[in-house]
Amino acid sequence: MKTREKIAIMGGTFNPIHYAHLLSAEQVREGLGYDKILFMPSARPPHKYATDIVSPEHRYQMVCLATAENPRFEVSRMELERAGPSYTIQTLKDLQTFYGDTANIGWIIGADSLIEYQIWKDFDEVLARCMMIATTRPNYELTRVPPTVRNRVTTFRITGVDISATEIRERIAQGRSIRYLVPAPVREYIHQHRLYR
Repeated sequence: MKTREKIAIMGGTFNPIHYAHLLSAEQVREGLGYDKILFMPSARPPHKYATDIVSPEHRYQMVCLATAENPRFEVSRMELERAGPSYTIQTLKDLQTFYGDTANIGWIIGADSLIEYQIWKDFDEVLARCMMIATTRPNYELTRVPPTVRNRVTTFRITGVDISATEIRERIAQGRSIRYLVPAPVREYIHQHRLYR
């Protein structure tokens, strides 16, 4: 009897993708026994209002460059090609339609995102449809999340690499180095297309 494929989704703006994203994905994949990680760049994230979010296509290309060397990483255009805001619940429904009963789906989020669970669309249904994996990192513990929510997610502690996309964008705008914060192909892509300046 064939074992069900275990797929963990890592969604996000990836504005830009950086080493903390990649480290979290790889540690979850290995630590929780997932067959692959499916990176899901969002097209129009409904909860983010930053004016410096670059185009979905730029963000998609950077994710492809960042994940290319890992055969267990894949990148999906699902949210980019769907009209309207990028809601997790709709993505889950689409994935379950695509994979049917052949996959066991997990969803990776940072603890900082889980803290804002009240603003997620249909959060209870999201929890019912997948295993929610909350990765903890420095300064983002789950004590601010009510136990009724916290007890329904799998907490996974990752190596404490405190890198943020906001910091990367600020460094670029200030003409400072982002070497060793993002993979070299991503750094070159940002430079080539003059992003975040």
